[in-house]
Amino acid sequence: MKKDNYYATRNIHDIDRTAELLEELPSFCEDYFIGIESRTSPQTRLKYAYDLRIFFDFLVHKKFRNLDVLDLTLNELNQVTHYDIELFVSYLSHYRFHGKHLSCDERAKARKLSAVRALFKYFFNKGLLDKDDSAKVPTPKLHDKEIIRLDAEEVSDLINVAESGDGLTRHAAGYHSKTKIRDTAILTLFLGTGIRISELIGLDNDSFDFKENSFVVTRKGGNRAILYFSDEVKYALQEYIAEKSNDPKIPKDEKAFFLSMQYKRINVRTVEILVKKYSQIVSPLKKITPHKLRSTYGTRLYNETGDIYIVADVLGHRDVNTTKKHYAAITDDNRRKVANAVKLRKDEDSEE
Repeated sequence: MKKDNYYATRNIHDIDRTAELLEELPSFCEDYFIGIESRTSPQTRLKYAYDLRIFFDFLVHKKFRNLDVLDLTLNELNQVTHYDIELFVSYLSHYRFHGKHLSCDERAKARKLSAVRALFKYFFNKGLLDKDDSAKVPTPKLHDKEIIRLDAEEVSDLINVAESGDGLTRHAAGYHSKTKIRDTAILTLFLGTGIRISELIGLDNDSFDFKENSFVVTRKGGNRAILYFSDEVKYALQEYIAEKSNDPKIPKDEKAFFLSMQYKRINVRTVEILVKKYSQIVSPLKKITPHKLRSTYGTRLYNETGDIYIVADVLGHRDVNTTKKHYAAITDDNRRKVANAVKLRKDEDSEE
């Protein structure tokens, strides 16, 4: 099966952007990125480049103050101690970069520390550093985030609002007639299958098999998977297909399934905005994102099946522990159900 054009384009963008960032990093970083290319994705390398850019900026402002970032060599890297890296992690709580005041939470700190560790480990294993002090730096303790989901009534209300436009601002209502069928299909697909936003925007017209109520998605790492959907989802998708078939403005060679108002493949930002637009009407106190819709589906699927392995498989989790973390410790519902299951004493009126 040919590689999906969307993912190929996205990879090219990540590769090109990483190459641009390398111009702002010390020269030895080019060797590093070439060295890890075979075992990392373009997106991972791009994230490493962003994080290392901040690390090297820290070094020239706090340790090697007579040098610029581009002047740094492996000799300077060899002088970096675990104390310097610990100071870097602390510095991330409140720092300046390119004139902006920024801050990181524990998860962002952990990610940047991971990028720094990977760099030191690579050059230490190559014998180009005398030591790897980054391994001595503990990972910031991560606190579990509150898992936000929509309840069953909110799910129904969200789809109804997308269909009707009730509660939209006057400005948003002006566009609603043009996007309501598409938006309803998008929300229904999220809530009915739990796919990722990257999987949704990567869908093409030929991704669907309506005889089998199935579709093909490209998951993380480029692997493809066949997922199945209900008749409710099928109806919403076919409504959108019917609308598209009657729109002469859609280019005949456009393969993308979900289109923007400019008749191009819809992008992440547009999807995020439409999810926020409708969810704020239904549940203004919850910050709902496409990922929260995925969590909503995962929760309901687990409640219906009680099978964590099915949930992991459908959601595309490589490690079932990830699924357990997010869906097996589901609220108080299951705890309430078993609260009276174990009897400590016989009822007084029961027979001996």
